[in-house]
Amino acid sequence: MKLTLLSCAVLLLLPGPGPGPGPQPATGAQDSCAQRCGDRSGSCSCHPTCSSLGTCCLDVREFCLDILPYSGSIMGGKDFVIQRLRWGVSEGVICRFKESVQTRGQVDSSGQVHCVSPLLYESGFIPFTLSLDNGRSFQRSGTWLAVHPSKVSETEKCVLVNETRWQYYGTTGTSGNLTVTWSPGALPTHHVAIELWGYEETGTPYSKEWTAEWSYLYTLAANVSNSGNFTFTPKPAPQTFQQWEVGALRIVDSAQRAGERDVQALWSNEHALAWHLGDDFRADPVAWAHTQCLAWEELEDQLPDFLGELPDCPCTLEQARADSGRFFTDYGCDIEQGSVCTYHPGAVHCVRSVQASPSYASGQQCCYTAEGTQLLTADSTSGSTPDRGHDWGAPPFLAPPRVPGLSHWLYDVISFYHCCLWAPECHRYMSRRRSSGCRNYQPPHLASAFGDPHFLTFDGANFTFNGRGEYVLLEADVTQLSVQARAQPGSLPNGTRARGTGLTAVAVREGNSDTLEVRLASGDGKLQVLLNQRVLSFDEQRWLDLKGMFLSLASTERVSIMLSSGAGLEVGAQGPSLSVTVLLPERFQNRTRGLLGTFNADPHDDFTLRSGRVLPSTASAQQLFGFGADWAVRNESSLFTYDSRFLVNNFLFRPKHDPTYVPLFPNEIQASSPLAQLAQEAATFCENDPFCSFDVVATGDLSVGNATKAAHQLHLRRVQNLKPVVSCGWMAPPANGHKEGTRYLAGSTVRFSCDHGYNLDGAEASTCQADGTWSMPTPRCQPGRSYTVLLSVIFGGLAVALLIVLLFVLLRRRKGHR
Repeated sequence: MKLTLLSCAVLLLLPGPGPGPGPQPATGAQDSCAQRCGDRSGSCSCHPTCSSLGTCCLDVREFCLDILPYSGSIMGGKDFVIQRLRWGVSEGVICRFKESVQTRGQVDSSGQVHCVSPLLYESGFIPFTLSLDNGRSFQRSGTWLAVHPSKVSETEKCVLVNETRWQYYGTTGTSGNLTVTWSPGALPTHHVAIELWGYEETGTPYSKEWTAEWSYLYTLAANVSNSGNFTFTPKPAPQTFQQWEVGALRIVDSAQRAGERDVQALWSNEHALAWHLGDDFRADPVAWAHTQCLAWEELEDQLPDFLGELPDCPCTLEQARADSGRFFTDYGCDIEQGSVCTYHPGAVHCVRSVQASPSYASGQQCCYTAEGTQLLTADSTSGSTPDRGHDWGAPPFLAPPRVPGLSHWLYDVISFYHCCLWAPECHRYMSRRRSSGCRNYQPPHLASAFGDPHFLTFDGANFTFNGRGEYVLLEADVTQLSVQARAQPGSLPNGTRARGTGLTAVAVREGNSDTLEVRLASGDGKLQVLLNQRVLSFDEQRWLDLKGMFLSLASTERVSIMLSSGAGLEVGAQGPSLSVTVLLPERFQNRTRGLLGTFNADPHDDFTLRSGRVLPSTASAQQLFGFGADWAVRNESSLFTYDSRFLVNNFLFRPKHDPTYVPLFPNEIQASSPLAQLAQEAATFCENDPFCSFDVVATGDLSVGNATKAAHQLHLRRVQNLKPVVSCGWMAPPANGHKEGTRYLAGSTVRFSCDHGYNLDGAEASTCQADGTWSMPTPRCQPGRSYTVLLSVIFGGLAVALLIVLLFVLLRRRKGHR
């Protein structure tokens, strides 16, 4: 261990007094946290780990701020309270976000300091600082979480009653009153004003002049009683406001100046402003929308083609749900929420690409039927439609088309209203938002670790390594990806230490991304997640936009991590330990090393030591134990947080691999009669799952074995779901004809028929073959006479011929009688 690291670790352990109030310090003083939050140098610490280590400066809670609530919409207007800070007067309280956006704070009657979140154009953790001297100094700091508007609760919004009606207002059959509701207690005032704001993006697309802007348009109603309900009859807005077609309502204290920014407010969902459009729309909404659709079509044809840089969709629903590093559930069509797929009828589930495309910040969407078949726009208007603006936005946000939610609305949603919902021009939209097929889709490869730990590599090798320490699961220089795991021994039913270990923490970082750690919380078996060594709360949000990654907490027992490279991690609580699955796309081939092996389709080199020497696939359990020990984490590259005396003493100060710990090796089981007998009993219970049987013997606990078996089965299901599937690509119907069948995978058959008056010229069916080609091309439908006409001609001709014959016979007979 390097001397500098030892010195830093010693500083962490220096005793210090607990948190508490203190006198106003000089900025940057080493015994104060004024402008030092996150710093652990000096005589006391201002780092997030200081509380559990007892090394905090006295004033850490005064200057390193905790807030509640800690999250809100990027639209702003959310009031939050600084915890454990009391102040006397409101004058001089300023809250500054990202060193640039300022809002005016206030102090309530109890002395608590409040801030209001500003209107932002980005999501994620936003640093803020606090001034109590009218902006002369900003010594206190904290973090605000800005989230996509769709991810805040309904109680934080004003709600458009029957929102669809608002967005169809003025079209045929939609008129009358509209109603908006809200929670009166969310705004501490007796009277409110209801305002309309509009969103637009101006300037040359994909240039530095392209800007996003929310603008106050006008006040719908002022001095309205804060009753939580307002009903009105919309009137066409003045012509000067007709350029805004996407917007939102904002409800504020009526005492605020109209259109004043960054005050406490309730926003509605962004929506299509049909209800505020002019008389020309109401007079003929179809013609108006038709004109808008044609204008959008003309603009689209001038913009760069973004479809070429989008990833292909997974071929099946199973693949789409299993490829969790690159695709995630589209909340607008979720099979786990009843498959309410408003924009994609016929689908049961849709996914979106997690990462926006590199050049144009666009997004992929893939939708599937109940049979698991991908829905394509070439076959149906229910097909999945890619997005010029990714719905979740894209770093660095701020400018079009990267603004979360809103860029997507302008370039993909309002145009859908123009072409598909308000006018019958959906073919124009679908031709420019055509679904991507799956011919070039390559499923990721996965590796897993679980139980006492058993490792299943990317190439299919498996081994058991139950060392005690911290180890490298995966290193990949192509993106500087590092995944590490900590393993600790459990206890036998009699209280003695087991001769087996389990994973208790997993940490990941890629390039200059945030560092994320998932660990088992002591005692309750639930997951605890740390971001850059700070424990996260999921009381308000379960989806986080982080630097270089996204995080989703599905439950207290499972976390999904999606990295910017397309790699993904699934970490879950499986019995008394963690299970981890890593998914890697093809770009990582031949670029990995560590306990999860060398990803190159060759299992024979998966046991590669740091030196490059390869152990044979027939290596003994003892040799594999040495292989695992060789991949112990080095202190200077550790991603873990050491925020307790136990972790410092057992993992920071001690060797990363404990050489004194002796586990149970498989060959010992057969050599010991009692263990062999237990192994036989375990095999019956485990249904011959070898990992389950080993863990029962190592821990003496059937529940541990059962958890291991469940983790192993989950791994096998994922492998099965991610098997490559051959696609022959979309098969076109014949002109003047039809086709039956919209599944284009190997073994599928498409059948053809012609319209009335046409005859089929070619095969009646074509089958997708294993080599990715169709057995027959699309036939042609040739113009031809109908069978009725043909038969009429034939029988008519025969009748004429018969009549001629009869006449000839009669004439001959008449001549014979003369």
